Amino acid sequence: MLILFSPLFPGSGFIHMESGNQTRASEFLLLGFSAKSDIQFVLFGLFLFMYLVTVTGNLLIILVICSDSLLHTPMYFFLSNLSLADICFTSTTVPKMLWNIQTQSTIITYEGCLSQIFFFIVFGCLDNLLLTAMAYDRFVAICHPLHYSIIMNGQFCGLLALGSWCLSIMGSLLETLTLLRLSFCTNMEIPHFFCDLPEVLKLACSDTFINNMVVYSATGLLAVIPFNGILLSYFQIVSSILNISSATGKYKAFSTCGSHLSVVSLFYGTGLGVYLSSAATSSSRTSLVASVMYTIVTPMLNPFIYSLRNRDMKGALRRLLSRLYLVMVWISLKKMNQISCI
Repeated sequence: MLILFSPLFPGSGFIHMESGNQTRASEFLLLGFSAKSDIQFVLFGLFLFMYLVTVTGNLLIILVICSDSLLHTPMYFFLSNLSLADICFTSTTVPKMLWNIQTQSTIITYEGCLSQIFFFIVFGCLDNLLLTAMAYDRFVAICHPLHYSIIMNGQFCGLLALGSWCLSIMGSLLETLTLLRLSFCTNMEIPHFFCDLPEVLKLACSDTFINNMVVYSATGLLAVIPFNGILLSYFQIVSSILNISSATGKYKAFSTCGSHLSVVSLFYGTGLGVYLSSAATSSSRTSLVASVMYTIVTPMLNPFIYSLRNRDMKGALRRLLSRLYLVMVWISLKKMNQISCI
């Protein structure tokens, strides 16, 4: 998703022309966390912990939703897709970063870099589109409650999810394939912990005008339009809530979209912060820290937001843990009976 915001801010450096030798890249050097070797062990442990929390938390969200029939609703259907996208989004960059820290290596192959760019954009776009679908779901639930079950039927929700996946893949393919036409200069160092498309384009010696146009087009389709859709949905939601006479009714209506609003704020806030910080300062270290917040911290916090702020999720989690406890007790009793028979 980082690439979707980058053309919206000045100083992102899409067009970068240098004199010198042009070559087809065979590998790039990721310099993200390679400078201070004395804290490599601390960084490895910290990012490994955050990655495991992210994967475990989002997998638990998916497991709870799939196992509880009370959560088989459109909102939780989109939430399970969002959790899957967050797992894949983080897994695109963090395992390679952990490998580089552990092996003290900064190398990523040209093919590996293109693959990382492709999947990073796919799951970043998917996050964005799913959040838009969830905003529309909340809009229908609050503004048109009597028609909710008719509008948000299973077929329509499936089409929304499928469309989000297809648009994300097609947009990422378009942005990634245009990289194949570029030649690169002899300096192949990327001051990042993953292959961020703007940083890769800065290394190109050939003309990147076509790449810029593709990125601007993808940004308009997959970032600007969905974001405006979210803003419009919440404008209508707030207007409807303000028309409710009782304070209890207002609170109940707002609580149904509180978790989603928190995730949207965190997602777009950190995403915008990455490129606002890179535009305001030339320090690659500042941009690096901001990117960590966006690519690692945000997917890690999403399960906590939905589990701590959502009464249905907490109830479903308790029921799941109770069933797991009963299964463990049954297995233990069965083993004890087998031992006593022997």
